[in-house]
This record gives sequence, structure tokens and C-alpha cells, in this order.
Amino acid sequence: MRVKRGKELAKRIKVFVATVSCLALTVSSIGCKTPKQNDPKLLLGFSQIGSESAWRIGNTNDIEKQAENYEVSLMLENANQKQENQIAAIRRFIAYKVDVIAFSPIVEEGWDNVLMEAKNAGIPVILVDRDISTEKEGLTSCLIGADFYREGEMAGEYLIRKADALGLEKVNIVEITGTDNSTPMRQRQAGFADAIADDERMTILESIDGDFLKSRGAECMRSLLEKYKDEITVVYSHNDEMTLGALPEIEKAGLTPGKDIIIISIDGGQEAIDVLKQGKINCVVECTPKLGKEVMETAIKLKNGEEVEEVIHPQENVFTDEQDLSKLEPRGY
Repeated sequence: MRVKRGKELAKRIKVFVATVSCLALTVSSIGCKTPKQNDPKLLLGFSQIGSESAWRIGNTNDIEKQAENYEVSLMLENANQKQENQIAAIRRFIAYKVDVIAFSPIVEEGWDNVLMEAKNAGIPVILVDRDISTEKEGLTSCLIGADFYREGEMAGEYLIRKADALGLEKVNIVEITGTDNSTPMRQRQAGFADAIADDERMTILESIDGDFLKSRGAECMRSLLEKYKDEITVVYSHNDEMTLGALPEIEKAGLTPGKDIIIISIDGGQEAIDVLKQGKINCVVECTPKLGKEVMETAIKLKNGEEVEEVIHPQENVFTDEQDLSKLEPRGY
């Protein structure tokens, strides 16, 4: 009985050893393949301003899409329009030891301390869509985003052409600006002002902060109409959301946007283009949110220790009532 049991036990041990060996081989094989399939090229921490507009949502969607395309693992946080949330997010990225940090700064100032922490941790930082103001060098690696100054210039150049075409002798402008102290607000304002500076017909009656929000665009337009209703020739709005908020207020005041008042907007989202085609907006300067490809390619280069350009601008266009827009492709945002 003992011999039989001994033989039976030996067989069981052989089967067990063989099974363990097979499992080990299988795990080993999977272990070699899985990192190649799932191990990301890099871990990117991205802090988004919020989801206040179609542009911002389109920007977030493109970042997520391109992260997947480039096999980049993405930690994405929404700051909900608060700088303190972005600073906290960047600190979490640092603690998590991401390879690269990217963020769209809500305002230009107040980033030195947290970005110095990232620098000390050896983590490169990419600015997306907006710039910062600092006297310290080396806090960020590059800026990927639109040429906001040029966007303002294109808006001003269109207005001069439109005034010429209509034979206007006096042009009174109200400006609904983006978030105070933000890069696009400052540069879009400066580019526009410089473009019309030498044209004596042009007068800016007032610039008012609309915070890039549709609701604020409506509030600002109501206030401006109360002050200047019969004097306004042009509304220059720093983004489509504020423009779309302003249009119903103009109509409520008994005026026809696009005819009684020239409407100039920036962004180029689908809704604004549709309204442009209807004739209620006269000019939309493009500011593409599709920056994901550039962000991923730049982040990979930074992780690999490669040099990158300090400023990367996408190519952008201007859409106006001077053009045939019937064949314009869907905007995607």
C-alpha cells in the first residue's frame, strides 16, 4: 500500500510541477508582450481650464483623442475656472511623478512657485493655448497655441475692409473681452487696437470683461446697449460664446446684428459659422482647439531629451461675409 501510494504521490508531484512550469511559461510570455502593448510612451499630466465653451470642450476631446493615438497615458484634470485648482492639480502631477506636465493657464500670473516645484522635480512643462507672465527663466519648455495677437490683427484688418466697403466715415466700437489678465484677452485686444490705430474713423467706446462666457456676453451687451445703443457701429467679441450671448440682446433692442451692427468674433466653432452664414455675424477669426497632435509629439520629444521650439503656432484662417462659405467643412467643435 505504501509503495502504491508513493508512486501515486510521485505522479501527482510530476503533474503539479509540469502544470506550474506551463503556467510560468505562459505568464512569462504574457509578461514580455503586455508592456509592449500597454506600457505608455509617457505619462502626461494635463490641467484643463474648464468646460465653459464648445472651444474648450473641443480642445479637451482632441487632447484625449491624440493621447490615445500616440499611446500616451493621460492624467486629465478640469480646474473649473479656478487657478487654485490648477495649482493643486500640478502639485498632484508632481507627486505622481509624471513624465511631462501640460496645462492651459487661466491667467498669466501666479505660477512661479508651483512651476519651480516642477522644475526641481525634473519635470518639463508645456503651456497649452495660453502663456504666463514670469521673470524667472526655464520654468516652462514651450508654448503650443494660437497667435492671439495675429487673431486681433485679422479682426481689425477685416473691420477696415468692411468700413471701406460700406463707405463709413465714423466707426464706434464696443469690445467684449475675454477673462481679464489672460493671454488671449491681452493679445487679442492689442492686435486689434494696433491694426486700427492709424484709421481715424475708428473709436473704441468701451472695453468690458465678458470672461469668455455666454452668459457674461449677454450681460455685457445689455450694459453696452443701455449706454451706447444708437452709437454702436461694431461689436468686437473675443470669443464665439460671448458673441452668441450678445446677439439676442441686440435683437431685443430692436437692432439687426450683422446689418445695423457689424459683429466680429473669434474662435470659429460650428455654431458661430452657422450664424455667420445666416448673416448675423460678419467675421469669425479662427482659433483652432485641435492642439493635441502638437502636444503629444512635443511631450514625447521632451521625455526623450530632445529640443523643441519655444513657440508652436497652428495655421489659422478668417471667415467673413466677403467669402462663399457654402463648401466649408464641418468644424468639429
